[in-house]
Amino acid sequence: MREQAQLRLHKRWQRMGARGKHSNKIAASVARELAGFVWAIATEQPLRAA
Repeated sequence: MREQAQLRLHKRWQRMGARGKHSNKIAASVARELAGFVWAIATEQPLRAA
Protein backbone atom coordinates (compact mmCIF):
# COMPACT_ATOMS: atom_id res chain seq x y z
CA MET A 1 0.00 0.00 0.00
CA ARG A 2 2.78 2.44 0.91
CA GLU A 3 4.63 1.66 -2.31
CA GLN A 4 1.48 2.35 -4.33
CA ALA A 5 1.12 5.74 -2.67
CA GLN A 6 4.75 6.56 -3.38
CA LEU A 7 4.35 5.62 -7.04
CA ARG A 8 1.13 7.64 -7.32
CA LEU A 9 2.77 10.73 -5.81
CA HIS A 10 5.80 10.35 -8.05
CA LYS A 11 3.59 10.05 -11.13
CA ARG A 12 1.67 13.17 -10.06
CA TRP A 13 4.95 15.07 -9.68
CA GLN A 14 6.14 13.92 -13.10
CA ARG A 15 2.85 14.79 -14.86
CA MET A 16 2.61 18.23 -13.30
CA GLY A 17 6.26 18.95 -14.07
CA ALA A 18 5.75 17.89 -17.68
CA ARG A 19 2.86 20.37 -17.91
CA GLY A 20 5.21 23.16 -16.82
CA LYS A 21 3.85 23.75 -13.32
CA HIS A 22 6.11 25.56 -10.86
CA SER A 23 7.92 23.22 -8.49
CA ASN A 24 6.48 24.95 -5.40
CA LYS A 25 2.94 24.35 -6.66
CA ILE A 26 3.78 20.71 -7.39
CA ALA A 27 5.26 20.26 -3.91
CA ALA A 28 2.16 21.74 -2.27
CA SER A 29 -0.12 19.46 -4.27
CA VAL A 30 1.87 16.34 -3.49
CA ALA A 31 2.19 17.32 0.18
CA ARG A 32 -1.59 17.77 0.43
CA GLU A 33 -2.21 14.30 -0.97
CA LEU A 34 0.45 12.80 1.29
CA ALA A 35 -1.10 14.50 4.34
CA GLY A 36 -4.46 12.94 3.44
CA PHE A 37 -2.84 9.53 3.14
CA VAL A 38 -1.15 9.89 6.54
CA TRP A 39 -4.40 11.16 8.12
CA ALA A 40 -6.29 8.14 6.77
CA ILE A 41 -3.73 5.79 8.31
CA ALA A 42 -3.69 7.65 11.65
CA THR A 43 -7.48 7.64 11.98
CA GLU A 44 -7.88 4.16 10.48
CA GLN A 45 -10.12 5.48 7.71
CA PRO A 46 -10.59 3.31 4.64
CA LEU A 47 -8.39 4.57 1.81
CA ARG A 48 -10.10 5.77 -1.37
CA ALA A 49 -9.21 4.14 -4.64
CA ALA A 50 -7.23 6.54 -6.85
